[in-house]
Amino acid sequence: MKFSISSTQLLSQLQIAGGAIGSNPVLPILEDFLFSIKGDKLTITATDLETTIITKVEVMSADKDGVVAIPARILLDTLKALPQQPITFSIDEETFAIEIKSAYGKYKLAGENGQDYPKIPESDDVDSISLDTAVLAHGISKSLFATSNDELRPAMTGVYFQVDFGKLILVATDAHKLVKYTFNNLNSEVSTSFIVPKKALTLLKNALPGEGTAKISFNKANAFFAFDDMQIICRLIDARYPDYNAVIPVDNPNELVATRADLQNSLKRIAIYANKTTNQVVLNIQDGSLTVSAEDLDFSNAATEQLTCTYNGDPMTIGFNAKFLVEMLGVLDSEEIKIHLSSPTRAGILVPVEEMENREILMLVMPVMLSN
Repeated sequence: MKFSISSTQLLSQLQIAGGAIGSNPVLPILEDFLFSIKGDKLTITATDLETTIITKVEVMSADKDGVVAIPARILLDTLKALPQQPITFSIDEETFAIEIKSAYGKYKLAGENGQDYPKIPESDDVDSISLDTAVLAHGISKSLFATSNDELRPAMTGVYFQVDFGKLILVATDAHKLVKYTFNNLNSEVSTSFIVPKKALTLLKNALPGEGTAKISFNKANAFFAFDDMQIICRLIDARYPDYNAVIPVDNPNELVATRADLQNSLKRIAIYANKTTNQVVLNIQDGSLTVSAEDLDFSNAATEQLTCTYNGDPMTIGFNAKFLVEMLGVLDSEEIKIHLSSPTRAGILVPVEEMENREILMLVMPVMLSN
């Protein structure tokens, strides 16, 4: 089998697909890309058995159809070191030895039988929805940071997708912070929910084009994200997601409005002086003024800043983890943000003052209890 292809086109597809290859594969062949030639199309597959990326690219010429598994690391390193040019792959169908020819010379490497590559899940018995790739990328980037790394609570290590007919809700939480992202303009006949692992969503976010349509199909075991000439397949997290609505306080009579960038920058400076274990900053809120302070008694460090704000409610002093607040303010796009509060012992809710059309975002952060 022999085919020719542009080195840069191939490299750009391999770099995306390579994200699915794990660092310690359970089978040696999982260190390979599966190349499958059919007509003038090369299909590239990479998997760690949990997450799979399949992408297609056109070849300049191919003498016949066939499959071969090619070691990923050496192939990527070779292509990165080559300038843009056509390259030719020749594969011995008996031994799976591979020879790559470039304008500079020849490179030989040992491939494996493509028939030994693990079978990839097929999209059988699925429900499907379609939405803008930009909306999907936006939702993932706004929620992914709030997922947990605690393997003892597997449900929280992924993002909860709730499809509710005309609405798609993405939820992520680590029990200290929570994000709920709602897209209200979905054309769907489906009502269901599933949990998508963090790795698959990180790869998806990096691969999604700025415009176009993504089709999301799902059954009880897997989710399939398809767009352009690419498909990302992942095994869903088989766990029950916590009732996130139960932790979102409903009655929050106190409302603070502040400039997002000013508050974020102030928190970054004050956090330098906070206790490194708790990262606690204290917000002292009164009508028209917000005092942000922190102290680390172990090292006699302390800092205080005052910001102007709009505040409706009773004067309040509440503690938060500065790291969480800074992270959330970095994810919100609005120039001004609202913080809804009920009491110093209950969660604060952050929302942007200006929402994007058909999209809503709510962030929740648990307080850090103030010591007397």
